Amino acid sequence: MTTSSPLADDSAELLPIATAARTRAALRALIRPDRGLALTGIGVLVAATAVGLLVQPLLGRIVDIVADGRPAADLTLPVVLLVAVAAVQGVTTTIGLTRVARLGETVLARLREQFVERALNLPADRLERAGSGDLTARVTGDVARVAEAVRSALPEMARSVLTMVLTLGALALLDVRFLLAALLAVPVQLLTARWYVRRALTLYADQRVANGAQQQQLLETIGGAVTVRGHRLERQHTERSAGRSRKAVGLTMRSVNLVLGFYGRLHIAEYIGLAAVLIAGFLLVGDGAVSIGTATAAALYFHSLFGPVNAALVLLDDAQSAAAGLARLVGVTDLARPAEPTAVPHQEPTAVPHQRTAPEAGVTVHAVSHAYGPGRPVLHEVSLTLRPGEHVALVGTSGAGKSTLARIVAGVQQPTGGTVTAPAGAGEPPVVLVTQEVHVFTGTLAEDLRLARPDATDADLRGALSAVHALDWAAALPDGLDTVVGEGGHRLDPARAQQLALARLVLADPALAVLDEATAEAGSAGARVLERSAEAALSGRTALVVAHRLTQAVAADRVVVLEAGRVVESGPHDELRDADGPYAALWRAWSGSRTAPHP
Repeated sequence: MTTSSPLADDSAELLPIATAARTRAALRALIRPDRGLALTGIGVLVAATAVGLLVQPLLGRIVDIVADGRPAADLTLPVVLLVAVAAVQGVTTTIGLTRVARLGETVLARLREQFVERALNLPADRLERAGSGDLTARVTGDVARVAEAVRSALPEMARSVLTMVLTLGALALLDVRFLLAALLAVPVQLLTARWYVRRALTLYADQRVANGAQQQQLLETIGGAVTVRGHRLERQHTERSAGRSRKAVGLTMRSVNLVLGFYGRLHIAEYIGLAAVLIAGFLLVGDGAVSIGTATAAALYFHSLFGPVNAALVLLDDAQSAAAGLARLVGVTDLARPAEPTAVPHQEPTAVPHQRTAPEAGVTVHAVSHAYGPGRPVLHEVSLTLRPGEHVALVGTSGAGKSTLARIVAGVQQPTGGTVTAPAGAGEPPVVLVTQEVHVFTGTLAEDLRLARPDATDADLRGALSAVHALDWAAALPDGLDTVVGEGGHRLDPARAQQLALARLVLADPALAVLDEATAEAGSAGARVLERSAEAALSGRTALVVAHRLTQAVAADRVVVLEAGRVVESGPHDELRDADGPYAALWRAWSGSRTAPHP
């Protein structure tokens, strides 16, 4: 179960945040595979803490020896035992903390892998509604906060809690009245912890949401700086950024005041408890019920609780912040459950990778509808069949639903109604989607290409580049296939980046390819070259092409026209052009004085 953030007051629909119960359930599921490691780690820490509790009685014994005026030789045994206790406690504590830390790192790695896996399966429209800032804040700030808690807070919290429990037990063994005196501090501590927790979880969750909104605004402002300056919107964006920053700072100051009030109440609890134990010791020694050494040990026991109690409560602050971050991560992992991958039968790659040898696959779209929220329908019961090996061009005016239908066919977005029957099998990807917004990954050109097929040889890479007419410029790079591209490397212009994406499609060799305006980034001069690259990449496979230029519709086997989310025409280019319907109107508006190329 997830909830929406109360601070989601902007146009963005932020990703959900898991409830406390769901977060605890997710944490138990993450730890479950390593129960043995958790139990042994806690067990060793219990032993280390128990051994450490021998220090106070030994110090009390030394006090009694001195108070009774005994010979100095009588001090030898307790001193030797103190040394032995220190050595044993040091070794066992190291082993226990190591195992707990290993447990934490294992769980953290599992959480990260699960988060990335689920984030990659989020529906595209859901990410668009949330904005990139929210997801970026979760994958950076929230993961870092949870990681910090796992590495530092978890081991220390485990040791502190064990020390508190066993120390209170040791006080009872000395004299139950010492325990009762110490427990006078507990109500104040519990009320303080309850007061803090009730405020902290919501406050930290709101703080993380505010930070995500602030980051989103900065990304939008910096990413669209040219547009902002062009429309003279600097003042509005600056005010908006300042407003979100003030909200984030205000929440941070509230958290600081909360922590200060928290510690002030804890100091009162420490004073009450220590005073009660000292008074109890004074009275018991006066009555002859205990020795001075025993009273000293009791006072030392309670004083030794200051460190663990304060550490646990300090870590409670980190734990609340980490819990808020974990709830945001679990909210994403619950939102997108990964679907079982489907694929077409795999065949060994041939010497000419641009000629597909695997069987073509058909696709059936039946009564598919989609809406981006209530009252915002985009597709209305669209039915469409792509025959094996057929190339279908999807055309229509802006907002007709072309990209939405393409993403649904590609499987990256789920329809709100209807079904899509796509190719299935094993061994290779059934569908590859290439959009106009391609990403050049940081690394060598060869590494970027091998993302599509890790076992591809250099000859396979050159073959794929050659197939999409990109080998000449790739070979001319400073280090050829070993040239570093992407962030900080050799810059590829949009047309070359698109050819790189098409080469990855060739290497992946899917049964079905979906191109969503994949040639739109090319200027007029490079449009034909990029269209030739796309045609070569689609050779021998079923394809759905969202046509940016109607020359792609001319080359397709069939043209499907969308209008207001409905299929209004379907047929070959020549037939639709002569039918004087919606496609003919689009063709006349687009072509003007152009001469239509032959298919």
